Amino acid sequence: MSSTTTTINPGTPPREFKQVLGHPQPLWMLFMSEFWERFAFYGIRWAMVLYIVDEFYAGDASGERPANELYGAYLALVYAGAIFGGYIADKLIGFQRSILLGAVIMGAGLFMIAIPGEQIFKLGLATVIVGNGLFKPIISTLVGKLYAENDVRRDSGFTIFYMGINLGAMVAPIATQYLAQEIFGANGMPAYKVVFMAAGVGMILSFIWFWVGRRLLQGIGAPDADAQGMGAVIKVLLVGVVIGIPMFYFLLTIDATMLQVLLMLLFIGPAIMLLVEGVREGKVARDKVIAMLLIFGFNVMFWVFFEQAGSSFNFLAEKIVDRTMGDWIFPTAWFQSVNSVAIITLAPVLAWLWVKMGSANPSIPRKFGIGLIFNGLAFLLLMLALSQFVDPETLKIPFWTLFMVYVIQSIGELCLSPIGLSMTTKLAPARLGGLAMGGWFLSIAIGNNLSGIFAGQVSGTEGISTDSALTGFTFGFWALLGSGVLLFLLAPLINKLMHGVK
Repeated sequence: MSSTTTTINPGTPPREFKQVLGHPQPLWMLFMSEFWERFAFYGIRWAMVLYIVDEFYAGDASGERPANELYGAYLALVYAGAIFGGYIADKLIGFQRSILLGAVIMGAGLFMIAIPGEQIFKLGLATVIVGNGLFKPIISTLVGKLYAENDVRRDSGFTIFYMGINLGAMVAPIATQYLAQEIFGANGMPAYKVVFMAAGVGMILSFIWFWVGRRLLQGIGAPDADAQGMGAVIKVLLVGVVIGIPMFYFLLTIDATMLQVLLMLLFIGPAIMLLVEGVREGKVARDKVIAMLLIFGFNVMFWVFFEQAGSSFNFLAEKIVDRTMGDWIFPTAWFQSVNSVAIITLAPVLAWLWVKMGSANPSIPRKFGIGLIFNGLAFLLLMLALSQFVDPETLKIPFWTLFMVYVIQSIGELCLSPIGLSMTTKLAPARLGGLAMGGWFLSIAIGNNLSGIFAGQVSGTEGISTDSALTGFTFGFWALLGSGVLLFLLAPLINKLMHGVK
């Protein structure tokens, strides 16, 4: 360990941070704060659709479709809500207070969803959405502020932080399922209550960790000297309670198709503004915006099918996957951890591969195309399993097939997701970088809501079956394969529009 001077941004005074394992000490505080926030977020992911069917539809399979659609809408609004967090942190309360307020609101929402009742459940989800919008995008931004713009450790710091995200996501399903099943009973409302409350405890730990550790930031992200009072924080809280939570509650209660229309309309505005700004800046900027928007469209397609992980795949695991291993049954929730384990294991391998390929390293659109095709291969495996590997006695498919689906999807995610944010910052017009980032999140939101609608179609009115899953996942394979091939064919044109951006 040693001390070094780090320039945060041009025009700001240098700060000296103690170095821990070669990085500024505050990175590790942010790492653990994010770990516990992701523990909270992913802790409820596996349980949501199962809980909705059990609690609000008395376990009847007809509840699968509305459960899938609500899950998709919730995920979509989490991403859409994040668009507002940056403005609030930048202009009103500062980064540190945005994180702390977001943690409080998100924690309150997680405890609310443990209370029986469909209305209070949706109200709790709306509260989580508001809190997440104040927390998630802001803590990532703080990581970047620990390093000078030309600091060679910057990318490595974000990689370490990304590990915190995946470690939290890996541990959460295992821990919450264990608490629910082994300690508080195998099924029913009391078990799900424990899952949601455990997630709430995770959010409390995230708050405490950041509250105690924020002194390490030496004022980075603190409000301006003339805004040290609590007035702005109280105003933001009131707006969140009076406007934000009711608005998101309303959006969670409307038809999923109507929400999709609203999200599409919401995307049109930023798209037009980006195009207009691109035209104003000149031909090169215009072409880059067109390339970016084209890739946004393919990004939507990826997340439609990737996010089956928390909806239709959960029902598949519960009903159609043989999870027995001798006298032990592999918990449904633990499938949610496979993605994180695969990311942690394979990310260094893929990073090494891109470097090793040198000049043959695929371009951005081709990496996106590879991501789509790998996602499609996961659905091809499900097609084979549901058509060829069904046990005639149990009418279930082998455990390894769904396990490998999560692994294959993770490879696709690594080819697409990590470069999406970087691509957006490189292609966006200089004056509208934040708006472009909002467009990226909106494309994910649109895909997430569509994922719920698609999962609802897979379940139908009578719940998921081998036949309905085979029909739906066959469509998923062809849609993803077709999108990936199309993107490969368009890659030369998109590369030309990107004007040398790698």
